Amino acid sequence: MKTLEIMEESVRHPDGIRLLDNLRQVILGKDEVLFLVLVGLVARGHILMEDVPGVGKTTLARALARSLSLDFKRVQFTPDLMPTDILGGAVLRPADGTFEFRPGPIFTQILLADEINRASPRTQSALLEAMSEGQVTLDGVTRPLPAPFFVIATQNPIEAEGTYPLPEAQLDRFLMRLGLGYPAREQEVDLLYDQQTAHPLGRLAAVATAEAVVALQTEARAVEVKRKVGQYVVALVEGTRHHADLRLGASPRGSLALFRAAQARALLLGRRYVLPDDVQALAAPILAHRLELVPEARYAGRDPVQIVQEIVRAVPVPAA
Repeated sequence: MKTLEIMEESVRHPDGIRLLDNLRQVILGKDEVLFLVLVGLVARGHILMEDVPGVGKTTLARALARSLSLDFKRVQFTPDLMPTDILGGAVLRPADGTFEFRPGPIFTQILLADEINRASPRTQSALLEAMSEGQVTLDGVTRPLPAPFFVIATQNPIEAEGTYPLPEAQLDRFLMRLGLGYPAREQEVDLLYDQQTAHPLGRLAAVATAEAVVALQTEARAVEVKRKVGQYVVALVEGTRHHADLRLGASPRGSLALFRAAQARALLLGRRYVLPDDVQALAAPILAHRLELVPEARYAGRDPVQIVQEIVRAVPVPAA
């Protein structure tokens, strides 16, 4: 997906400008992906990044945490990882024989779930409540997670050996699925020299706070969405439910994700209202990973992103 398809306008919100400029110091030539990550953060969503190792997924998560002065934790997902390794659990206190709750790494503000599809579906599902409700329930006790709470999960290509496909319910919790991809040749040369003496992540300064992020998220929810634009969102999602090449279309959670992401995009681009352009630009990264192809379409090499783009072209755009 090209930059102009995502950002036909410049980022104009002051916080968005500072954050994007800061991230550009570490991640070179990937402005469209950085922008979408910020959209996900402002929309209170979570990001699934599917890509080959070594292209900067972990660096992006760390850079975002540093830019916002947020608590950051990384969990390496492996086949033997258990849900309690993520959520935490009760630990015996030898002094008095009582149990106390010891929080797991999920009690953070930015969680990097690295190679999430190497763990079993049971362990993957441990994230469901946290991602949808911002809380963790263990032994009948519900504990809130700090705000903002943002998950960036990385995933090896599903054809890779030793991977488990993410359950449909887990995929649906991610606002978007993105990929950084390899850098262009000159940008990779620049990367070599940027890291010749030290990693640029070490000199990255904070440009915002947790309070500023929460305020930005609240501000995004107030962005106006005309009813005809809301109807357009639903029409696109309904198009995935009736497409001949799809066995499973997007759920109402997909409609809500597209609605809220469009608000966040409009805010970052300096508008207090959503345009159909916002919805169109975000339809593929938000809806494609929620779709399941029929076997015939899969064997024919059809791509969910391509199908979403076909639906966008087919559904009438509401008049301004």
